[in-house]
Amino acid sequence: MSSARQMRSKYMEWAKTCSQAPFNLATSGIMNVPISEFPLSVADLEVTTSASGYGYPPLQERLARHTGAPEECIVVATGTSMANHLAMAAVLKSGDEVLIEEPAYGPLLDVASYLGARVKRISRKFESAFALDSGEIAATMTADTRLIVLTNLHNPSGALLDAETLREIGQMARRAGARVLVDEVYVEMLFDPDAPFSFRIGQALAGSDNPFIATSSLTKLYGLSGLRCGWILAAPDLARRIWLLNDLFGSVAAHSAERMSVMAFDGLEQFRERAKTLLAQNRRLLDDFLDSREDLECFRPPAGTVCFPRLRDDDSEAFVRLLRNEYETSVVPGRFFEMPRHFRLGIGGQTEGLRAGLERLSDALDELGGE
Repeated sequence: MSSARQMRSKYMEWAKTCSQAPFNLATSGIMNVPISEFPLSVADLEVTTSASGYGYPPLQERLARHTGAPEECIVVATGTSMANHLAMAAVLKSGDEVLIEEPAYGPLLDVASYLGARVKRISRKFESAFALDSGEIAATMTADTRLIVLTNLHNPSGALLDAETLREIGQMARRAGARVLVDEVYVEMLFDPDAPFSFRIGQALAGSDNPFIATSSLTKLYGLSGLRCGWILAAPDLARRIWLLNDLFGSVAAHSAERMSVMAFDGLEQFRERAKTLLAQNRRLLDDFLDSREDLECFRPPAGTVCFPRLRDDDSEAFVRLLRNEYETSVVPGRFFEMPRHFRLGIGGQTEGLRAGLERLSDALDELGGE
């Protein structure tokens, strides 16, 4: 059996089997929207398949309005994870060189390995607030580089890539004949219409080739993970290739989910305001918690639902086990992001649940420190 056929995502396996707990601080998105708050019209649903071919026109139109991208640049996918897989598979072939940030969201590395790419790393260091150095990227790139893979806001730290850095990376990639994949599923959490969306930056570069491929979904910010409404923004020729490649994976979308996604876009402002209010409350709790802990070091991101604290003296594994087994609280172990002294903490749940989880987190830290 080939090594590719044995591939699996250890992070996703852990997330599906071990992340749930009475006090779940491992989840990285906003809590799910209840059906009572969704603008559902049952009469508008269908259990048939869509006859629209490549892209359901009403959904394509909403995505174009939402992203500012032409419809011919938009590919709908089953969540951001599948969007990332399709984008990488359409660009990379076995033996191609791909640059991926470090630390990285594990499934991005897993897909690159599955595709047989040669992975090189570009560092995001805790000591420099997880910023990217465009000079390091230039020094790491070679004539064989076909793709640079980034997240913005960075997963796991929440650090923001500014527009100028993205522009520099795009220019380097375009000169080298490479592309830049940016997973932007968290960037709308800035609640800023001028946020540094990579595809828009790419559209403004000189020349007709946009080197950026952007992926996102309704999952993280809007609490609509059940719809699995993800998308890819890419230059028209590449978008067409991705549509055709997707015929090998999921040739026909779930039409009820397509129609519900259209309803979601029509009511998106209410979901945005829901998330904005929740995060404002929850970030105050997070800041108070971090202010109270001398045993943690933490870069505090400008926005988002995650942060990535570091224990001053210990590997996080013993702490994560203690927290889960004795305090019924889950966080994501740092080993899944290649930084074992860290853990990823999510603040997108109900405020009272977060408050209780952070209290348990403090108790577990006290016990670990022998207080």
